[in-house]
Amino acid sequence: MGTTHGATTLAALNDAPVPDVVAALGAVFGHAPWVAEGAAARRPFPTVEALFSALRGVVHGAPDARRLALLAEHPEPAGPPDPLRAAAGLDRLSGAEAARFAALGAAYRERFGFPVILCAGRHGRASLLATVERRLAASPDAERREAEAEAMRIAAIRLNAVVTGAGPPTTTGRISTHVLDTVRGRPAAGVAVELVEFVSATETAVVARAVTNADGRTDAPLIHGRPVPRATYELRFGLGDYFRRVGPTLGLDLPEPPFLDIVPLRFGVGDPEGHYHVPLVATPWSYQTYRGS
Repeated sequence: MGTTHGATTLAALNDAPVPDVVAALGAVFGHAPWVAEGAAARRPFPTVEALFSALRGVVHGAPDARRLALLAEHPEPAGPPDPLRAAAGLDRLSGAEAARFAALGAAYRERFGFPVILCAGRHGRASLLATVERRLAASPDAERREAEAEAMRIAAIRLNAVVTGAGPPTTTGRISTHVLDTVRGRPAAGVAVELVEFVSATETAVVARAVTNADGRTDAPLIHGRPVPRATYELRFGLGDYFRRVGPTLGLDLPEPPFLDIVPLRFGVGDPEGHYHVPLVATPWSYQTYRGS
């Protein structure tokens, strides 16, 4: 089959023998080759999203026992490291948090008969534990539905990793920003920007650091190419240093320390596949923000 950077192209998949389709999609629903085999009978697919819809339809149309087995054989979220779990902070859990996560996972399996199925990359550390605690209290029927929905989110991410083509499922979000200097009426270049995640009332974790370019933007979004973990974040802008640098060229007699130095913008992310554009419009004495696009 044709491949692009190690992934199979959708066009090649549409023409491949069924065993090759099953082999190519084997990682999408681990331990369940019957899902890929069932979807192969519905080819050709015009988009990767259509392929994913077919895979989902095979699962939803399967007998209840087979659907339950799919959940029971799903890998634990605390398994071998991967980039999405690392993004969610599973590799940064404190000893107490890791013990709590393990205890919740054991209680969950005991209650529902299958492991916690959670698209960890869609959650920050605080959200991760809170979500498992909430789901542990759900009814068995409601939790079966939620576990299947999470398995589908994970499958969509895996599918995008192994199949390239038109119309992929939406599995990523982003956080971006720009800074506008309203004294000069132009983008503010050279502003240091830091993005942090609030893990608790007393702990934060740095997610990204950047400096604005000539357009007042960072060269790349601060989070992109993956889901944006559900969390409370804060953007911190080095506005004081910026106006120390450009103030003399504007004839501004600015005090020390400056009225505005580090400007913090705190916001929440509830849609991991959303675009959160958080700009700063500022002078040395004032600022405002909004959710842009």
